[in-house]
Amino acid sequence: MDASGLIAIAAGIAVLTGLGAALGMGIAAGKAVEAIGRQPEASGKISSTLLLALAIIESTAIYGFVIALILIFTKA
Repeated sequence: MDASGLIAIAAGIAVLTGLGAALGMGIAAGKAVEAIGRQPEASGKISSTLLLALAIIESTAIYGFVIALILIFTKA
């Protein structure tokens, strides 16, 4: 297998961070809804913490996408 095939495989693996991010967002949102259901008076604090966590999770997916693009467009 030549270098371009290995680069394509590595880029595919890097894009899989999106799968992990999607799972993390789903779990975080589900837990936030459970927490708000148990303590409705704390919904503001829970929502702000959730938004911060979702932003951090999304950044990992973006980093994986950027790494994949770097791998694809910089030929070895």
